[in-house]
Order: sequence, then C-alpha cells, then structure tokens
Amino acid sequence: MGRRVYWLVFVLGIAPYLRSAAQISPDRPTADWFQLRVERSRAGTAVDMRHWLDAPAGKHGFLTAEGKDYVFEDGTPVKFWGVNVANHRVFPEPEEAAEWVESLSRYGINAVRFHKFTWEATDGERSTELTSDHWRRLDGFSNQLRTAGIYYGWSHIYGHPVAAADSAGMVAYQEVRDLNYPWAHLNGSTSGLVNFAEDLQVLNIALTVNMLEHRNPVTGLRYADDPALAFVELQNEDDIFWSAILRALEQAPSYRKLLCAKFSDWLREKYGSADALEAAWGGQGIADGNSLESNTIFPNPDHGWFSGHYRRATAEGRPVPPHVSDRARFLFEEQLAYYRRAVAAIRKTGYLGVIIGSCWQAGSGITHYYNLYADYDTGPIDRHNYWGAGGGHRLHAGEFDNRSMLAEPGSGLLSTGLQQVADRPFQFSEWMALIPNEWTAEAAPLIAAYGMGLQGWDASFAFAMDFPRLTEGVDARGGIYNVSGPTHLPLYPALVAMIHRGDVTEAEVVSRRTISLQALDEGVLPFRETVVQDYDRKSISGLVDPSALLEGRVVVSFADSTGVYGERRFDRSADTIRSRTGQLTWRRSPGDGGSVTINTSGTQGVVGCYPAEEITLDDVTLRTDNPFSVVLVTSLDSVRGIRTAKRSLVTTIARARNRGMTYRQDSSILTNTGSPPALLEPVVVRLKLWRRGATVHVLHQDGRRTGTTIPEIDGAFLLDGRRHRTFYYEIVYGSTSDPESD
Repeated sequence: MGRRVYWLVFVLGIAPYLRSAAQISPDRPTADWFQLRVERSRAGTAVDMRHWLDAPAGKHGFLTAEGKDYVFEDGTPVKFWGVNVANHRVFPEPEEAAEWVESLSRYGINAVRFHKFTWEATDGERSTELTSDHWRRLDGFSNQLRTAGIYYGWSHIYGHPVAAADSAGMVAYQEVRDLNYPWAHLNGSTSGLVNFAEDLQVLNIALTVNMLEHRNPVTGLRYADDPALAFVELQNEDDIFWSAILRALEQAPSYRKLLCAKFSDWLREKYGSADALEAAWGGQGIADGNSLESNTIFPNPDHGWFSGHYRRATAEGRPVPPHVSDRARFLFEEQLAYYRRAVAAIRKTGYLGVIIGSCWQAGSGITHYYNLYADYDTGPIDRHNYWGAGGGHRLHAGEFDNRSMLAEPGSGLLSTGLQQVADRPFQFSEWMALIPNEWTAEAAPLIAAYGMGLQGWDASFAFAMDFPRLTEGVDARGGIYNVSGPTHLPLYPALVAMIHRGDVTEAEVVSRRTISLQALDEGVLPFRETVVQDYDRKSISGLVDPSALLEGRVVVSFADSTGVYGERRFDRSADTIRSRTGQLTWRRSPGDGGSVTINTSGTQGVVGCYPAEEITLDDVTLRTDNPFSVVLVTSLDSVRGIRTAKRSLVTTIARARNRGMTYRQDSSILTNTGSPPALLEPVVVRLKLWRRGATVHVLHQDGRRTGTTIPEIDGAFLLDGRRHRTFYYEIVYGSTSDPESD
C-alpha cells in the first residue's frame, strides 16, 4: 500500500509540472528551478575524471597522423576531448596555472588549444619574439599541463600584427599597419594578405619558428623537442578565398598590385600571350583598362564571387567559365605554396608533431574543395562551427536562433563533418551551442557520440573556457562563448568516460565524394553543393544530406577521378534514423524537436525532446516527462560497462537561465538577459536498473555525496531534481563507502 501511495504522489506531484513544454512558462522559470552552486570540487569524487589522463603528456612520443587517425609515435591511439584557452589566459601566474590544471584534470580534459595568444605577447618593436615575462608564464603553465597529462596545441596566429622592426623587409609596412577591419583584433595585421605575400609569410613563419626554438627552462626542452606540444596550426580562420581580403586590398594598393602582377605572370606562363589568353577566356573576365601587358588582371579572391559563378554553372549543367577556374587555380596554388613553405620551415626545427593549415571555409563548389585540399596537403582537417545566438559576442536582448539541432537530423554543428577527408584525422577545434538558445545541453553529447564516436573524429576543442571553474551565470561575464556554463561543463565527466573508453563504435563509410584536382582545374563538379557561411555559423547542403551523418561515416576523398559513392538520398523526413552500429537512434518528436538514444555497454541515455514514456535500453529503463533534457548513465570503470561496473554516474541536465532572464512568448526573442546566479531546470527521472542490489547516492553539484540515498520502490529509483537540487547521482554496487575507498 505504501508503495502505491508513493507513486501516486509522484504522478500527481510532477505530472502537472512536467507534462508538456506548453505548460512551462516561456517567460520565467517555475519555482522548482534551482540555483547553480559554484564550488571547488574535491579529488576522488564520482565526477573526478583525472584518472583518464595518461600522464605525463608526451610519454608516448610525438602525436602523428596515421591515415585517418591520431596516434603517438609508439603506436598508442588517442582522442582529444579538449577546450580552448585564449588570449591572456594562456599566460597565468603559477598559482593560477595550478588552478587551471586542477580544473582541467578533474573534468578529464586531456588537451588544450592555446588560441590567439601572441597578439600582445611581443615586445611592441619586434613582432616575431615573445617577451621574457610572457615566456616565463607560458613555460610554467605548459609544464604543469604536461605533468598532469594534458597536451597543448598552438593556434597562435589570428592575424599577426606587424611592428616597426618588420618594416625593412615589407612591401609596404604603413599600408599594413593602417589596415582597418570590421574586427578590431585584425587591424594592422597580416590577415588575408599573408596567403600570397611572401614578405608577410616571412613574419608569420619567423614567429612560429622562434617559438619552437625557445627552450623551456622548466622542462629543459625546446618546444620543437617537446612531444606534449601536440600540434601547430599555421593560422586561425584565414585563407586566400576569405572575402575580407578584399577590404585589405582596397586599403593596401601595393599588395593589390603585387597580387595582380603574380596572377599576370601565372597567366603568361599558362597561355604565353595576351591573344591566347583572350581566346581561352572568350573575351570575358578582364575589366576595362586592365590587361596582361600592364600586369593589372585582378584574381578577385572572394569566395562569394566564385560561389555565385559555381551556382549558376551547376544550375545550367556546365563548367564554370575559364576565367573563373583559372583564378581559382592560381589562388589555390598561392595558398598551397605558403603552407608548404611554412611546413618546411617548421620541420627544419626538428618538430615532429602534427601541423595543421587552417580551419576556415571558402564558399561553395570549386573554391571550397581547393581550400580543403590545401589543408589536406598540410595535415589533418580542422574546422569551426557554432549554433544559436543572435549575432555578436555578448549576451543581449533581441531576436536569436532558438532552434534545436535535433529538430533536423545532422544539422548544425554535426554538419561540419561533411568536410571530413577519408585519409586524414579530423578535429573540431572551435564549436559551441550559444546562449540564449535554450537547448545548449544537446550540443556536447551530440559531438561526443556522433562526432567523436560514430564519425571517428579525432579531437574536439570547445570554445572557450575562460574560467577554471563553472561560471555563476549561463554566460561568461556577458560573453556567449562559455564552456564553463551549467549546461555544458557538467556533462564532461560522462562524455569523457564514453569517449576514452570507446563506447560508441566508429561506423562504416556510407557516403563518399571523390574529387580530383583535374576536375577542379576544369571547373567541373559532378554534384551541386552549397556552403552557407553566416559568420561563425556554417552549413552544407546538396547531394549528401546531413542526415547521413546519423547513419554512418560521411567522407571526402581526393583521387585521380571524380565521383560519388553511396549517393542515395537519405530520407530527411524519416521519423527514425538508426546508426549502422545500432548504438545511436535519432527520433523525430512532435513539434520542432527530436531526440537521440545512446545505448552502448558503457553509456546509456537520452538527449533532447522524447515521448513521455518508458525508454528501455540494454541495462537501464528510464522515464522523464521533462519536455527537454539530457539523461546519461555512465560506467565509472575504465573497462567494464554498466552491467558489471561497481559504480556508475547519472547525469541529468535540462535548461538553464540567469535569474531574471526572460523570453517572449514564442521564445525567439530574449527580452531580458538577467544576471547571475544561474537557475537550472530540474530533471525528474524514474530509473530502473537491470542489476539488483544498487545503492543510489544523491551527489552535491560538485560531485560529493550528500549523505542522502534514494530508496528503490517497485524496482525503480526516483531521481527528483526538484527535491535533490542537483544534476549528479551515483549508482554503487557492494560497498557504499566514499568512492576514494571503493
């Protein structure tokens, strides 16, 4: 009788609150939402993941690319689940560095991408040398990371600011110094122009080489000899087709003249004379007043211009005009020459680790694949993408994109994987679902399960971790790029275990686009494909539907011929898409939602908007009427799955808002940003376990046991976030002592 009363109270108590999204006020959280508690976690709790780190970093030799995978020199495979640490944060004092390392280790983060950190680290007179004080702090931080088993990579150049001492070797120092972009951080830098201007390439390369030659007095190693330095990226978010280069060329006439002269030389070498060029181009592509003789033919390095020609040509079933394909080929060769020059200089230092070209896109069609090939020729493929937000880098009231990625299979962040090349590692070095989008908790599980798992990606670096702890609000002190937010970082313990244990099996290839350079040279692609680039947010559509990414691996290959394998269109209207491995299932939900179930031996759970019914997986059955949530049950054993592990972790995350944060009725307009502390929507789960004899502990938000256990009634445990005010629970079989002594 008591059990019946218990469950009657459960049904009557939570059903009115949880039955549907429409019953939750879109304007403000209900009274049941609980406050985020930002506390420093203790070592040895259920959410302490430092045992997954293989310390010290570098013990297996340098990171190398073996076909499509990252492996160390001794053959040990690795996947990096990392974060970006950017700007001045790369240079902490020792005490702060220790705090960073403690937090990164605790969350199981095994790699850090040091990003755009040389802007203000030089002495102001020479742009190619870091100051001794910056080296002191970076050397100490790098050593602490290395000791803890955390690798680091350099994405140090995002537009390299020139300095007075550089002027003697430059074509036009003052023109570059005076460059003005819509993005202030690129002002006065080599950005864009560096991809063809050798004088600017010398500066970028010199900075990189000097950094590699620097000897860290703490480790005793030059960075070129330090295997904890996993990769060096030549430049961040830049390529020769980047449209902002036009703005630079307008302000730097000497470099425009140089570019036109180089293109004219290239045309003379190919065609021999102006008459032959005119015949080949059919009288097109040369503006009035320009000529081969005067070296004034402009190659127009703007991906939008090339994309327009590509779309028109493919719509009419013809190649792009020769004047377009020649321009694309010339610019590609300039990009390739720069990357090869930089790689040669880096290798000359003795550095044996991974070298990456860039992480940016270049429009649709021919330029897209030329740019991808330049990165492919250099090393692993690296890309960026974001989802949500409403423009700008700060949280502000106004209209924004409040769609869930789960509403359309393979959309958003996952669609970036359509650029994965078959025989190269793939890393996603900047990504985030951005507030005030309400469904940000879906992002990290999707990248971990489908990206790192099913697609076999090799590295992930979310952007960005600005604080070595959870932030009090959903934002990073006003910033929307917030790894440390309450719907992101708390998911890491579960995802780290899933990734490093290899719970999700890599799938077979279900779709392959094969591209030849000859076809690109001739201006021909056998399919239509459109790349949409809305600043940080990008998407690809065309022959291969992104929903294919939910079924199996989707890759590009570069070969001597061009074609498509597995060209069948995946049914985007399907209600269910099951991975070829059988471990992941996407389901359409009523309205504008969708859900994913994860069913592996080590990790089982649900992500998104799923029916208010029991979901039965191999070792657990769960039910929650929350309109949206992430519920993951994860083995805490390095080898054994949920069925045989002594301990498992349950993670329950839904939505979060700043206190006072409000949305308009349709939730597509933010009316008030609110302020910290963050309030979290409670998740209520009825959990059944396949195994008997479990004790379920309620954990504090920092992972410590509260001393409260949940009774098993009618074979189930009620995990009630309204009452427990947490997102963590620990399942223990056998001893119920603290995990440190288990």
